[in-house]
Amino acid sequence: MTDSTKKIQKTEEEWQDELTSEQYRVTRMKGTERPFSGEYNDNKEEGIYRCVACGTPLFSSESKYDSGTGWPSFWEPVDADNVETEEDRMLFMRRTEVHCATCGAHQGHVFEDGPQPTGLRYCINSAALRFDPETGQK
Repeated sequence: MTDSTKKIQKTEEEWQDELTSEQYRVTRMKGTERPFSGEYNDNKEEGIYRCVACGTPLFSSESKYDSGTGWPSFWEPVDADNVETEEDRMLFMRRTEVHCATCGAHQGHVFEDGPQPTGLRYCINSAALRFDPETGQK
């Protein structure tokens, strides 16, 4: 995200009006889907995965892989500036939370057990994403 890009700030009421209850639970309350339940876990189409709350491009089908964990997994974001991370100590664990840099929507977590070239596994909730299929136009 560049300095010229403004962060989106809305009230919780505005987010609740714009998102489904599941999207709100995951993105605003840092919830997690049940494994293997999200609509994009098995998606094999080419395209871009955007933040469901603001539309920021986060991940590409080119970096998606089957991690066997039950959540869509990616080895890198479309643009490192579009995602931010912070330490998450919930559930008596130490993990690294991933959220959208534009609107702060919780996406999931990143782990250091992914494939090369990055060695990272961005484990992302389908409810936090909106998929835009590849149309042949860039």
